[in-house]
Amino acid sequence: MEDKELIPNLFRIEYQKIVSVLINLFGIKHIEIAEDIVSDTFLAATEVWSMKGIPENPTAWLYTVAKNKTKNYFKRTSLYEQKISPEIKYNSTVQTNEVELDLSEKNIADSQLAMIFTICDPCNPSEAQIALALNLLCGFGTHEIADAFMTNKEVIYKRINRAKQKLKDKNIQINGPTIEQMKLRQENVLKTIYLLFSEGYYSSIGNTVLRKDFCTEAMRLTYLLLQNTTTNLPNVNALMALMCFHTSRFDTRTNENGDIVLYQDQDEELWNQELVSRGAYYLGKASVGDTLSKYHLEAGIAYWHTQKKNTQDKWKNILELYNNLLVIDYSPIVALNRAFVISKIEGNKAGIIETEMLQLLDNHFYFSLLGNLHLDIDNQKALQYFEQAYALAHTDADKKIIKKYITNI
Repeated sequence: MEDKELIPNLFRIEYQKIVSVLINLFGIKHIEIAEDIVSDTFLAATEVWSMKGIPENPTAWLYTVAKNKTKNYFKRTSLYEQKISPEIKYNSTVQTNEVELDLSEKNIADSQLAMIFTICDPCNPSEAQIALALNLLCGFGTHEIADAFMTNKEVIYKRINRAKQKLKDKNIQINGPTIEQMKLRQENVLKTIYLLFSEGYYSSIGNTVLRKDFCTEAMRLTYLLLQNTTTNLPNVNALMALMCFHTSRFDTRTNENGDIVLYQDQDEELWNQELVSRGAYYLGKASVGDTLSKYHLEAGIAYWHTQKKNTQDKWKNILELYNNLLVIDYSPIVALNRAFVISKIEGNKAGIIETEMLQLLDNHFYFSLLGNLHLDIDNQKALQYFEQAYALAHTDADKKIIKKYITNI
């Protein structure tokens, strides 16, 4: 990796580690102090490395500077004695010059795990939790997050700051997840990670590299949960399985021009079989006990989509999974996907009946599916549906696919 790529990647990866440890040490009320110390560390690295070159061990260099800046900060200000010392997690009788920033691998993992449960406090809405997670847990800047959500960085900046303030106002304590905390926040934590992954995997807009990074970060956070005995639960394993199965096909979902490649047109030979195997491993781990979550069912559906052959057994298994998913977590899109599966089992006419019952008249996927199901049955009707789908589509990528259908009729 060239220096111009190494430095920003290194900064993002190490930023989220150091800032988590500092926030865990200081407490949520002093989050800005932690961020300032880390920012100063990276500023020093930029200045020194531009003159002297990147050191042999850049990570160790960053950790040493971060430790020194933490100590120096306490020496320069009375804030330590007045505010931080009484709240610090370690013995509050320690002397300023004895404060040691623990950047061991274990403490970094413990701090990040504690931060996941802090950020996912239900006092903040999902969109704020995701933005804050991307910023503090994943090291993305406001401009990168804004790019992903197709908005301006001022909006993201305000969203992140409001989320921080709510955590402060509630005086949320940063602690490693207990069994009780798992019961209270588990759904929020998994939902936030799931939405973070979905933003990377399903978004058809924005920077492709950034989208892959979002998926990677979601998987990394899930792996942190799996490494802790308290949080290594069946539904966490199911979520990891789901992400492994989906990412196994990531590189075949677009062509060299960045156009979306539909499932039936993807090159099965290019699917990552190692990720498929890992997904199967985690799905097996998820099967322990009697827990059945949406992540179990979606992982099962994703597994069957790693089997390219169009067999009745495949589609019947997928239909059963969708039936169960609609019971525990109904959504119109799940119902629409189920209608498509019925068409694979019983034929297009049966699929049309199921689809029309949904009446999703503001959804372009609804009309696009109807268009596909009417092909070779009533091409004129299919054309009308595709034209309605085109009018409702939000992204250029979706419009391009629908336009191709219209042209080919």
